[in-house]
Amino acid sequence: MKLTLGATTRPWATWTFEEACRGIAAAGYTDVAIFGNAGAVSLASSSTPDDIAAVRKTVAAAKLTPSMVITGMKLDLPIDDAAADYRKVIDVSAAAGVTWVMNCGCAKPELYEKYNELFRRCAPYAQEKGVKLTMKPHGGNGLTGKDMRRVVEAVDHPAFSICYDLGNIIYYTKGAARPEPDVHDIKEHVGICIIKDCVVTDGKPDVNILPGTGLVDFRSVLGSLTGAGFRGPLYVECLGGSEWNDIQDRARRTHAFISDIVAAL
Repeated sequence: MKLTLGATTRPWATWTFEEACRGIAAAGYTDVAIFGNAGAVSLASSSTPDDIAAVRKTVAAAKLTPSMVITGMKLDLPIDDAAADYRKVIDVSAAAGVTWVMNCGCAKPELYEKYNELFRRCAPYAQEKGVKLTMKPHGGNGLTGKDMRRVVEAVDHPAFSICYDLGNIIYYTKGAARPEPDVHDIKEHVGICIIKDCVVTDGKPDVNILPGTGLVDFRSVLGSLTGAGFRGPLYVECLGGSEWNDIQDRARRTHAFISDIVAAL
């Protein structure tokens, strides 16, 4: 079995988007998930055609596929305006050649239903544009697999699924939950997966570490996902390190580590 293995630009966040793409390609990844770089967000609802063209040019130069982007929502706005703004996000993502439009859920309980309504309105539009919407665990309504299942059932559309972030299950529960059992509550609704590890020291969680050196049993979780029909893609989000050469080494080692697990599935 072969799963697409990409990387987010987060480990290279202090460098430009162009530099991040070069680093990701040099480390052996085929896909890039677009996060913020050097204080700038490459794609957003406000992106112009020139902005989109620049992203496409940069990614093409690195011979990468820009298959995922992290996005925000404007839930402080009235629902009609919030949905209109997110449809712009979808338009920009589609124009940039992005397949997966990811968000980090909602941290405010009073906005949970508004979040659900936003994606009930936007999922059909995304499907028309050939884009898939996904949320990842980030506390709040995405704290655990059970929480995310409630969101999936509330949105109830095939263009909306879960971006399962293994390390965040530990991080946001401070170790009270683990992805190995948690994944079974949501595994059939996972569209993409984030490769991230986590440790908890004196009650303080940390995800900025090399995958395979923390608490996550990647073989177990990925095995559960593929057993439920998951076929990727996967994106590496955190590696640890701060210097370019160290990050590149960690990126290559993580590519080999995850590739070996995938090859054995």
